[in-house]
Amino acid sequence: MRIVAVTSQKGGSGKTTITGHLAVEAARMSGEPVALIDTDPQGSLTDWWNEREAEQPLFAQATLSTLDQDLARLKEVGVRLVFIDTPPAITNAIQTVVSRSDLVIIPTRPSPHDLRAAGKTVDMVERAGKPLVFVVNSATARARLTGEAAIALSQHGTVAPTILHNRQDFAASMIDGRTVMEANEAGKSAEEVSMLWHYIDDRIKRLPVKSSFRSLHSPRNGFGNRPQISEQSTQVASH
Repeated sequence: MRIVAVTSQKGGSGKTTITGHLAVEAARMSGEPVALIDTDPQGSLTDWWNEREAEQPLFAQATLSTLDQDLARLKEVGVRLVFIDTPPAITNAIQTVVSRSDLVIIPTRPSPHDLRAAGKTVDMVERAGKPLVFVVNSATARARLTGEAAIALSQHGTVAPTILHNRQDFAASMIDGRTVMEANEAGKSAEEVSMLWHYIDDRIKRLPVKSSFRSLHSPRNGFGNRPQISEQSTQVASH
């Protein structure tokens, strides 16, 4: 099982939108169980998932205090990939998420404020010794600043070759729990997400093999109706 954290100190960078879209595309392309974890107190990813009708991705009721056990149980029930959305801050809790991740995605808008804010996020990820990928998000088509932002970010880490442009269909699709792929699969935004996931998937497959989480000999949670939050076990919900 692989774990991908989506994090940025800057609010409004598109973390939740990117997390949801990549998780949906990963599930669509692989046909394997993909899970979401929302660690942002605002709960935007949770709200989006609650509006969804599709079975995938699954939603895991996990807590930071029991993250290791929660991730181990997700692996036990067959989840192959976990995306973790994080709040816009640099805290001990976020550092915990990053330390458990195999890959960190840093969404960044092509603006001077966002580029400056990315530095602290990069420092945190580098201290944890984790690979990172910048995703340039909410870009204006053919704007010079977009290219300049990609060049600036490349001095601090890998930049995904696919840029997500600022289109209304991203926000519109998130309102009712969908993605641009589900709203208009033939659209340009859907094409960008597909290309971005293809790149991220390739990066994940190239990661070194890691040791597994230890097996937890407790009853497994099934994939069923939305369960209540339990303090004893990680709950995995599907629609």
